Amino acid sequence: MSLPQLPPGGAPSAPVPFAFTAEADSFRSNVAPPPRERSSAGQIAGRWLFGLTLAAGIAGSLIVGMPALSQDPSPAQTQHSVASDGR
Repeated sequence: MSLPQLPPGGAPSAPVPFAFTAEADSFRSNVAPPPRERSSAGQIAGRWLFGLTLAAGIAGSLIVGMPALSQDPSPAQTQHSVASDGR
């Protein structure tokens, strides 16, 4: 018993039929999924509170972090070591 050999190009010469994708509509079920449950007021308020906390955290980190990211064009005084004063 011998196995089928591929042509030298490596791919089969005949195209692969994809008729099953065209027939997929006929296999769909006619049963509708159950409707989604409505969110309670507490769940909606919790989502809003979480979103506001997240946005405030991002805004606060930007406000606090901006001075560290800014570049001073010229420092007011030059820093020097006190230990080198006595030499």
